[in-house]
Amino acid sequence: MPVSLYPKSRRSFLKTGSLATLSSAFALQAQDAAPWYALMSDTHIDADPMKEARGAVMGDNLRAVVDEILKEPTKPEFALINGDCAYLKGLKEDYATLRPLVQPLLDAGVPVHLTMGNHDDRGPFFELFPEANADAETVKDRHITVIESKDANWILIDTLQIVNNVTGEIGQEQREWISATIDDLGDKPVILVGHHYLQPMPEGATERISGLADTAEFMGILESKPQIKAYIYGHSHSYGFKEVSGGIHLINQPPVAYVFNQSRPNGWLRAELSGDSLSLKLNTLDKAHELSGDTKMLSWR
Repeated sequence: MPVSLYPKSRRSFLKTGSLATLSSAFALQAQDAAPWYALMSDTHIDADPMKEARGAVMGDNLRAVVDEILKEPTKPEFALINGDCAYLKGLKEDYATLRPLVQPLLDAGVPVHLTMGNHDDRGPFFELFPEANADAETVKDRHITVIESKDANWILIDTLQIVNNVTGEIGQEQREWISATIDDLGDKPVILVGHHYLQPMPEGATERISGLADTAEFMGILESKPQIKAYIYGHSHSYGFKEVSGGIHLINQPPVAYVFNQSRPNGWLRAELSGDSLSLKLNTLDKAHELSGDTKMLSWR
């Protein structure tokens, strides 16, 4: 089941339940402009649009980010919210507040994709976004999407294990689906997107798992599939980058909502792809932040 919202003008010909149709579904909007993508995470929208947490009014922050995206000279190929769309428990009322906040993107012709974080709940989500619910389940009780673009295939995965519990998990069936899907898609670079971060655990460790409970198994996929070039995640509310075995880039998105450490930025990423690289520009909500405009060029061969 893809968690994807489409502008009305595109829904008439989009079929999201089949890999065979995805290539045509996401055709480039303009041949004379470099395609780009608006990446958001951790919006934490509450039923109350003026709800404040850790010094941030979450509804205002998302509204400001959407406005910034729409003021760019060209429209993004898609916008993404990478999990924790809702504040704490993924209540129906939270998604009722979220919907009008993302509607301006849809009205402008921009598809919106959402992944599930630990503060989301699939049931209430689809009550408020019924058009995002495909008839066929690719992986039972998991909401996953494949987006084919010119220079890479994006695979959006579902790491929600238990609502309002910090631990995430991909699960065996979804891991098998990821592996088979990458093989089916050929040699084009793959960018994986999921809410939770990797958390390798030494044997016998007893500390709480706040990242992926099946990190070791997931890393096995990362290391065995040369098509995978990057894994993009949120969850930690701390913008950053690292590179792991095999030259795979780990990209920690900033939150749209609040930060845990007040020195860290919140905002969104403007992503551009070329044949062998991914450029990411940080757009901070606080324009005076020292990292405002920070740009990383991540390369692969």
